[in-house]
Amino acid sequence: MNVLILGSGGREHAFALKLSQSKRISQLFVAPGNAGTQQLATNIELNPTNFEAVKNAVLENNIKMVVVGPEAPLVAGIHDFFLADSFLKNIPVIGPKKDGALLEGSKDFSKKFMQKHGIPTAKYKSFTNNNLSEGISFLETLQPPFVLKADGLAAGKGVLILSNLEDAKAELKEMLTHQKFGNASSTVVIEEFLNGIELSVFVLTDGKSYKILPSAKDYKRIGEGDTGLNTGGMGAISPVPFADDDFIKKVEELIVKPTIVGLQKDGIDYRGFIFIGLMNDAGNPSVVEYNVRMGDPETEVVLPRIASDLFDLFEGVASQTLSEKSCIISPKTATTVMLVSGSYPDDYEKDKEIEGFETVENSIVFHAGTTIKHGKVVSNGGRVMAITSFGDTIKEALEKCYNSIDKISFEKMNFRKDIGFDLIEK
Repeated sequence: MNVLILGSGGREHAFALKLSQSKRISQLFVAPGNAGTQQLATNIELNPTNFEAVKNAVLENNIKMVVVGPEAPLVAGIHDFFLADSFLKNIPVIGPKKDGALLEGSKDFSKKFMQKHGIPTAKYKSFTNNNLSEGISFLETLQPPFVLKADGLAAGKGVLILSNLEDAKAELKEMLTHQKFGNASSTVVIEEFLNGIELSVFVLTDGKSYKILPSAKDYKRIGEGDTGLNTGGMGAISPVPFADDDFIKKVEELIVKPTIVGLQKDGIDYRGFIFIGLMNDAGNPSVVEYNVRMGDPETEVVLPRIASDLFDLFEGVASQTLSEKSCIISPKTATTVMLVSGSYPDDYEKDKEIEGFETVENSIVFHAGTTIKHGKVVSNGGRVMAITSFGDTIKEALEKCYNSIDKISFEKMNFRKDIGFDLIEK
């Protein structure tokens, strides 16, 4: 069977590596892919939100399954597009339809969903420019820090956490009146700040049953000790030490099951990943947000720990036989460290030649923002490569990552040297 993965980052390279190990896949395609996926599959140059281009690629290459990596095509309705097309309707899409993708596409929708189905989350209210004054009054009832979230997709930049009330009021006006995040902030969710330690739990569901995948914790800040600007993620650890069996059981009972049942009750036929961003407050989990795809760089530590055939699991999702499939998880710890361009997440330069990654032996090199120019692998994004390693402990796995990083270089390469610092201390 021929399979197409949509996307171009480290997450999609991780999907490509895992799926390339399945003996049941004839040909693997990635669109648009990167220099790493090109070693495992055939890259197709197209924009995943250009559905007509995706359709042409699917038909030209006899694709029989499509795996959607990023959120934008899902929120835009690529699954619905397939179902509505007579040539595509029988080709399974791994990823929810538009109604399910609203869990990520609209913060207001997801908060209402959680409230309706009794899923623990922060208290909140939503506001538009029409009731801006009410939003300002609501801020005055809260204790700092103040959390403002753009309702729609904002490329990971639509969440503000502010310690000063006047700053929060000013930012609310910027978001609603001056569209700081474009249409994404035409509605803004203001919510109470949740205390605790963040982590992510990943679920794969066929709409009826589900598999809970390994937990992970990522590190968003650019600077050591979780300082500086937010990024798309500078590294990740899996499993999370404090997310033991008892904690995950609590997450399953309080969050996973009510989420799956809630989708069923609301008539949402959800087939794909649910990425649940959680806060662990003294052993009590609550939902920070839903995402409707795998995270990045979490995918680079979660997928390598799955010992089962990922394609077999995806077939279970497509045919709603996931409960019959085996999902074996390695007990090993996986860590990943992201190599990023100089000045990232601010403006950064591209086209920097990357050297030495071919000599890495004890780690997996996942390409994120790379491409090939004039026969050389060069940087093509802010986050360039994710270096993933296994170990019996976090410390052991990280040592392998950093030893491998010593072999890699490109101009102004940057990375955090303290990934997992809080977990190792604990």
